[in-house]
This record gives sequence, structure tokens and C-alpha cells, in this order.
Amino acid sequence: MKENTNDFTQGNIVSKMIKFMIPILGALILQAMYGAVDIIVVGRFGTTAGISGVSTGSSIVNLVIFTIAGLSMGITVLIGQYLGEKRAERIGKVIGGAVCLFVALSVLLAAFLLIFAKPLALLMQAPAEAVSDTVTYVRICGGGIVFIIAYNVISSIFRGLGDSKMPLVFVAIACVVNIIGDLLFVAVFKMNVAGAALATVLAQAVSVILSILIMQRRKLPFTMTVKDIRFNPEIARFVKIGTPIALQEILTELSFLALCAFINSLGLEASSGYGIANKIVVFVMLVPGSLMQSMASFVAQNVGAQREDRARKAMVTGMLFGGSIGVVIGIVTFFWGEVPSAIFSNDAAVIARSAEYLRGFAPEAVVTAILFSFMGYYNGHGKTLFVMLQGISQTFLVRLPMSYIMSRLPDASLTGIGLAAPSATVFGIMINLIFFMIYTKKLRQRNGVLK
Repeated sequence: MKENTNDFTQGNIVSKMIKFMIPILGALILQAMYGAVDIIVVGRFGTTAGISGVSTGSSIVNLVIFTIAGLSMGITVLIGQYLGEKRAERIGKVIGGAVCLFVALSVLLAAFLLIFAKPLALLMQAPAEAVSDTVTYVRICGGGIVFIIAYNVISSIFRGLGDSKMPLVFVAIACVVNIIGDLLFVAVFKMNVAGAALATVLAQAVSVILSILIMQRRKLPFTMTVKDIRFNPEIARFVKIGTPIALQEILTELSFLALCAFINSLGLEASSGYGIANKIVVFVMLVPGSLMQSMASFVAQNVGAQREDRARKAMVTGMLFGGSIGVVIGIVTFFWGEVPSAIFSNDAAVIARSAEYLRGFAPEAVVTAILFSFMGYYNGHGKTLFVMLQGISQTFLVRLPMSYIMSRLPDASLTGIGLAAPSATVFGIMINLIFFMIYTKKLRQRNGVLK
């Protein structure tokens, strides 16, 4: 009998996790390319101010995107638990409720971004030369936010079903359309930042439309009717799981906005250099990011099936696997940061500032693999409130204060600001390790022994 590759409650943990993780990693790589292309094309065919505008504008838009991604993690976890509990009949109602909730959120967020784009740009201390470009980017992306949100929700549904391949297909479609759009609007039509934003929205729209058509043709392990598309009790269940993650993402992204504002105050070269470094950082964080997403789905199914032993082994496997790869990536980032930075710009001063930040950030490639494995484990258990609290602690007790202090030193170095990230992560690992020992003890007391 052929083994169900989407059933994580049995079979070899390492092989199943890697098979599930590879498409997620592929999707994240394409997403990273998706974001990097905007900066590359604007850097090559636009202006230095345009680089800063896209960087600052995307930081604002990312606050919305990552918040929605955090909230939709509740959908992933709840669907995974229902599959583990053999209650697939409830999944249709989960998705129907999600459609209603996220459509309503799309309308509210679009209005907010369109109205408050300029105040947000000024709050971010965007360099004077880049304020107009920042406002343009935020307003265009805000107008198409419904497609950006829909993409994240659809991907979360498939990850909850144990299918990481379809999100890879969806982002591949978006990536191709975005590259074509950037080259057309920016390189050919010379639309600079406006062209990059239009390409982003167009790519998400095409991806969502095609993904819906693909879903209609696939055989899914649940049924869904028009009656399921309504506000129902399942919304409260996935919102309860996803809200702490979303709140953590809001506060984390707000901290990144603050960090961007700190660096913007150092001038256009520092702002543009940080914008380039930020796109490279996305690539550095690919393995930890894919680990956390795959871990949540893997653990959720095993929690539903009461297989705590497999959930713990998956977490340890993720730490060892991600940490090993992180060592290599960290070394490359520390010693040769100028090489990838030069892909984005011809400006030597901007390239130097980017590499400067990357030297401080480099250790994050290793320590985040450990932290994100912990976080994926707790998300899979539905312990998202703790995940939120530990995220807030490391951000506001370590990362932000350290970044601010480093940015206010005479002749401030971006290396010192970059070092704030791994410092905060190490602090987070300590918190997670203590909680793990307490949580494991509680499980032993509740179950007698861990299965």
C-alpha cells in the first residue's frame, strides 16, 4: 500500500520533514527573488532615491503582509489538527469563515494604506529625496492588498493540508509575472518605483486567479459548499490560534520599521545600503523560515494524533539541520557581503554600507534556525501566546534598544546595528529553552509519560 506523504504521524521523520520542507524553501526562495527583483531593477534602471523608496515602502507594506501571514497560521494549525483528529468534515467551514474574515480585513487595510501613506512615510523618516517614491509604492500596493492577502491565505490552507508543493507553484507564477512586470514598467517605460509597485500587485493578482482555478480542479481531502462561506464559530478558533502570532508579527514589523527609521536618519547612502542588505537578509533567513512553517504543520498533525514523541524529534531535527546550513551561510555573509550587494547597485558607497550591515547580521543565520524550530514546535501545539510574548521580549528588550544605541553613536556603524538581531535571538533561545523544560514537565504530569 502506498504511504500517504502528507501524513506526518508515521514514517521516517527526517525524510518526511525534508520532503515537506523543500517546496516551502523553494517558495520562500522565489518570494525572496520576488522582493529582490524590485530593488535590482530600480537600482539598475531607476534612481538611488528609488531604492530607498522601495525599501521604506515595502517595510510598511510588509507590516500588513506578515501580520496577515501570522493570523493565517491559525488556519494552518487548525486544519492540521483536524486532519490528525480525522475530522476533515470541519475544514470546509474553516476555509469558508476565513474567506469572509479576510475579505473584510482587505477592505479596511486598503483604505488605511491609501489614506495614511504620506504620514507613514514621514513617520519612517524617509530621506527627503525618497518621500514621494515611498508614498507612491505604499498607495499602489495598498490598492491591490486584497490579492496579496488572498495569496497568503490560500498558501496557509495548503500547508495545513500537508501540501507544500502548491504554494510553491503559486509563488513561482507570481515571481515570473513580477520579473516581467518590473522589466516592462521600470526598464522599458521608466516608471521607477511606481512600476515596481504595479508589477508586485499584478503578479499577486495573476497568482491568486490561477491558484483558485487550480484548486477547483484538484481532489482535496474535504468538501466545501457555498453555505460554508459565512461568519461561523471556526473563525473564533483559528483567530484564537493566529492572533498571538499576528500580534507578534505586528510588533516585530513595527520594530523593523523603527530600525529602518533609525537608519534612514543616517542619510540616503545608509538608507539605500540597508534596503539592499534587507533583501539579502531575506535569502539568509530562507532555511529558518521554511523550518518554522514546516515544523508547525508537522507538529500540529502529531499533536492531533497524540504523538508527542515525533513532535519533539521533529524540533531537534530542525535545529540540527538548519543550524548546520546556517554555519555555511553565516560565514559567506560575514566575509563576502559585498558580492551579493553589488548585484543590486553600481554605487560603491551603497554597496559598502550594505556589506557593513551584513557583517553584524551574519550570526543570525545559525541562531535563528534554533529559535524558529522552537517557535514552529510551539505553534504546532497551539501555544501561540507564548510565541508572541517571547518575540515581544527579545524585540523590545534587546533588538530595538541595542539598534537605537548603535545608531546614535558617533560615526555610527551599520555592523553594530546588524549585530542587534543575533543578540536578540540568543536571548529568545534562552527564554524558549526554559519554557520547553517547564512545558515538557507539565506534559509528563498530565500524561504520566510522554508517548
